[in-house]
Amino acid sequence: MDDRVSAQIAFLSEADKLKSVLRASRLHDGSRFENSAEHTWHVMLYAFVLAEQAGPDVQIDRVLKMLLLHDLVEIDAGDAPIHGQIDAQAIALAETQAADRIFGLLPPDQSAAFRKLWDEFEAATTADAIFAKSIDRVQTPIGNLANGGGTWADYDVSYAQLDARVGVPIRRGAPGLWRWLQPRLAAFFALT
Repeated sequence: MDDRVSAQIAFLSEADKLKSVLRASRLHDGSRFENSAEHTWHVMLYAFVLAEQAGPDVQIDRVLKMLLLHDLVEIDAGDAPIHGQIDAQAIALAETQAADRIFGLLPPDQSAAFRKLWDEFEAATTADAIFAKSIDRVQTPIGNLANGGGTWADYDVSYAQLDARVGVPIRRGAPGLWRWLQPRLAAFFALT
């Protein structure tokens, strides 16, 4: 019992480091960059509030668990901005190694269960993971619209890039959200 709780507390203590990982995205008011823990909370809230946008076979409780875990790997791998110039293979390797280490802190049963959820989110082949990915992708553009474009100017993002990198996963998992978001994005990019 003591070893199990000690392992769980070690994992929770490690997870606290997510609060120190700064993302490229700014808060809606533009005042500062958000950290990955704030992103995790906000994207979970998006999934909870917008659950009616999910398909009938999506289990929101599983989506919330995936979103809770999905960015813990950033403790080791850092934030990889979707519009940044990154080495996708290197990032994937760093994130996989981070998942091994971070989830490995837990007792074996929880380690396996959490890692399985993280892997499912990354693969995005199940209905739950597809919706989780779409929600993860929808949060930042909404923030960028709220703060005058945010990272789009920083990364010289075009509407075509946004459609390919963000629109595709949103359309796949939450087409109703894309129908709402797309005209707003198109209008923003028409003005810039």
